[in-house]
Amino acid sequence: MTDATITPGGGLTNRVSFLTDIATIARRAVRSVVREPEYVVPALIIPFFFFVVNTGALESFVERQAPSGSTVGLDYRAFQLPVAIIFAVTGISRASVLVIDIQSGYLDRMLVTPIRRSTLLFGLMVADIVMALGLALFVVALGLVFGIWFETGVLGLLVFLLLAIAWSVAYSGIPYTVALRTGNPAAVNSSFLIFFPFAFLTPSYLPRDLMGGWLEAVAAWNPVTYLMEGMRALLFMGWDGLAIVKGAAAIVGLAIVTFYIAFRSLGRRVATG
Repeated sequence: MTDATITPGGGLTNRVSFLTDIATIARRAVRSVVREPEYVVPALIIPFFFFVVNTGALESFVERQAPSGSTVGLDYRAFQLPVAIIFAVTGISRASVLVIDIQSGYLDRMLVTPIRRSTLLFGLMVADIVMALGLALFVVALGLVFGIWFETGVLGLLVFLLLAIAWSVAYSGIPYTVALRTGNPAAVNSSFLIFFPFAFLTPSYLPRDLMGGWLEAVAAWNPVTYLMEGMRALLFMGWDGLAIVKGAAAIVGLAIVTFYIAFRSLGRRVATG
């Protein structure tokens, strides 16, 4: 069964049906977020913990060591805010719902209906956007409480949120792939660990001009580095177009890879289901 049945003059009908399928899956997934706060609360605590600990331990040191005239390190709290928001939104997905559906047989029942296969993931990703937006707003509010504001104003804040949400959805392909390949809740819960090397092999604690050796070289190849630097530009460097474009490119590159493996995994499960 294909994703859509093509009939003469039925293009608009197919598109409406496609969006209806996504909305149906998304509503169910969003309701599950409300019923499962245990999946959201840690995502609120972890960024708060890292933000408070990192600024408390390193703020004065980094601001003293920042090169004269450097635009980074002048406000270490603003420097750390992108780190907090990336930790908050990375790995947040409804893959836990998907793996429960696999184990309970609900997914198999869905596969015998006329629903378009791709909407099974797209609908969950809409719920991921809702979750990521809520978490991103929490972190931004945290920053405002600590006196952080955006050099680029309200528009920059909106772009900042957009980058965070887009990154969250791009990364979600990884836990969905794990869920579809394994059907194992423990494996899905552990999929966030894949992110840790990417998170710490970046200028997350120090600006790149204070790094050296192999760590600086690795950070230069790490897509998370460019996401952080793009978000930091919006906070205290102004409209640095190159930094923002590099951050967006890092998100697109990740999405291409993770969406490919996630939808390929869905196709394999459909074929063998």
